[in-house]
Amino acid sequence: MEKQIRRQFQQYFGKDALISAAPGRVNLIGEHTDYNEGFVLPAAIDRNIYTGIASNTDRTLNIYAEQYQEKFTFPLDDVHPVKGWPTYLLGMIYFLIPSKHLPLGMDVIVSGDVPVGAGMSSSAALCSAFGLALNEIFRLGLSRMEIALAGQQTEHQFANLNCGIMDQFASLHGKTGQVMKLDCRNLEFEYIPFDFPDYCIVLVNTMVSHALASSAYNERRSQCEEGVSFLHKLYPEIHSLRDVKMEQLDRHKTEINPFVFKRCLFVLEENQRLLESCDFLEAGNLKAFGKLMYASHEGLSRDYEVSCAESDFLVNAARTFPEVKGARQMGGGFGGCIITLVEKEGADAFIKGIREQYEKRFGKTPDCFIMQIAEGAHLLP
Repeated sequence: MEKQIRRQFQQYFGKDALISAAPGRVNLIGEHTDYNEGFVLPAAIDRNIYTGIASNTDRTLNIYAEQYQEKFTFPLDDVHPVKGWPTYLLGMIYFLIPSKHLPLGMDVIVSGDVPVGAGMSSSAALCSAFGLALNEIFRLGLSRMEIALAGQQTEHQFANLNCGIMDQFASLHGKTGQVMKLDCRNLEFEYIPFDFPDYCIVLVNTMVSHALASSAYNERRSQCEEGVSFLHKLYPEIHSLRDVKMEQLDRHKTEINPFVFKRCLFVLEENQRLLESCDFLEAGNLKAFGKLMYASHEGLSRDYEVSCAESDFLVNAARTFPEVKGARQMGGGFGGCIITLVEKEGADAFIKGIREQYEKRFGKTPDCFIMQIAEGAHLLP
């Protein structure tokens, strides 16, 4: 891919480029907890978004995407949100260049193999790759966490999605053979070994685009905030769902909107599942970890109501394969992928079988990806 993007850049812009790569991510457990100041457990994967970048003198941002045969040009005197994926590049420029006045323009080429709309955070990977390149070219001296926070701001204000910090953090901080336990309240994190050589991660795509920017995702966040607002009046020390104890939520169940109660209940239970899951991983107990994955999916479907018929079908079908230790919907929901932990020797049989069952039920064949946990965003020599 590196040679290909270098060649494309030379052919299209007639010069050499700085190449950056940033991976998509999986999240083993801990969904919709990040924007509630909870914990998440992501890992970077071996699929990347690449950006090639070089300066120009015409004070414009010129973008070319080979795989889509798309090209865009934007003046840099007035950087603002636009429709479509180029808004992520404009957002990173806006939030990373303090003066909002660039001395130079940029020529950019974008490519990669992170599937779009499958819950692997292709937009976060794009922001991370481009942000890392901007940091290098303009010598901004920013930390990876600062670049991640700029990516989150871009999602909020340029893409209209009130996401948490997990996706950008994972893309920039990943390590091979490690998952990351991130505390989304204070952004402290630790690496947890994921050392199971006889197992692999298989993502099964529902082929239903989850459209994270839709109102349903933002509605879940608003419902959580409504629950916090109610409880804060009774317990002033509560400022987020992270502060809520289960007995406090149960005590006021009949006073809270039933939908709001279910959203809050899921978040509290999901945080507890994540903390237990880290203990199981460190103890090498993948079987117990897998049971928590199934429990996570049940909560996503029943209480948070962000699953869909296709995701529920795949998780239930995965349970029938003895080589599968755990499965659940991954990402914001409403489609995208399910993540499964599968014995390597049985991975091909599982993929064949799950595809056959899904095609018989829904009339379409799901994409399946065998993933490895890989390094985070980096510049290529």
